[in-house]
Amino acid sequence: MQSLLKLSRGIDAFTRWTGKRLAWLILVAVLISAVNAIVRKTFDVSSNSWLELQWVLFGIVFLLCSPWTLLDNEHIRIDIVNNLFSRRGRNIIDVVGHVFFLLPLCIVMIITGGPFFMRSVEINEQSGNAGGLPQWPAKSLIIIGFVLLFAQGISELIKRIAVMRGLIPDPHASQMHALEAEVEHLVEAIEKR
Repeated sequence: MQSLLKLSRGIDAFTRWTGKRLAWLILVAVLISAVNAIVRKTFDVSSNSWLELQWVLFGIVFLLCSPWTLLDNEHIRIDIVNNLFSRRGRNIIDVVGHVFFLLPLCIVMIITGGPFFMRSVEINEQSGNAGGLPQWPAKSLIIIGFVLLFAQGISELIKRIAVMRGLIPDPHASQMHALEAEVEHLVEAIEKR
């Protein structure tokens, strides 16, 4: 299990490193959007490539930073319902969710995204908009994003099993304490009404 935990730490380090760097592309997309709007309003000139670049940058952040979101336990869940379960129950739900939902979804997206991407490369697919960008780089993000999410899913599964076996402390324990306090506060506020 120690070798798997070492693998997990390596995946986590790569995910955090990648996420912190790629998240800055949101600022780049905002700047491109602002400059594009100013140029369009001031000089009545616009380019579809700048508009499409904004979407590609958003796609990069959305797809390639999703593993970082999973690593930091910030993915979407219904926290009030989740906190009704014991820690053991939440751990079991996480393991089942990763094994039967997250990892299979990633595999399906990688398998189906491959031909989708390869066909785009083969025909050198270009945007349907005048002056637009090539489409295959954006389509490659699907495969890259789901490969990275799959790797982070494996890392989370390793850590969750290690937590359940008592081999490591729960990396999200302090986050859960704060969340539990917030949920208790919400429940108290609802009961006072």
